[in-house]
Amino acid sequence: MSKKSNTSKRYTAEFKRDAVALVHSSGKTVTEVARQIGVSPEGLRNWVNQDKADRGQGPAGTLTSDEKEELRRLRRENREQQQTIEVLKKAAAFFARESTK
Repeated sequence: MSKKSNTSKRYTAEFKRDAVALVHSSGKTVTEVARQIGVSPEGLRNWVNQDKADRGQGPAGTLTSDEKEELRRLRRENREQQQTIEVLKKAAAFFARESTK
């Protein structure tokens, strides 16, 4: 009985790009190409779909890779700003208490 690893492999952008190009140029199915290069069919299918979205050929509302990265960055900045606001609120409350003593 084998244990499935909880860690997923990370592939470079170049590897993904080459894998997608192989799907487009080989005439093989995504599953066949995935088997050939040793990746999961679901992962390769996601890369192919993301490539379509990046080229403006995906379903309406699908985010491009650049848009996804911007969204991640904005969410991270938002989290950091919320933390800063909480610290400033606590500091303001502290100094307000100190000034009334």
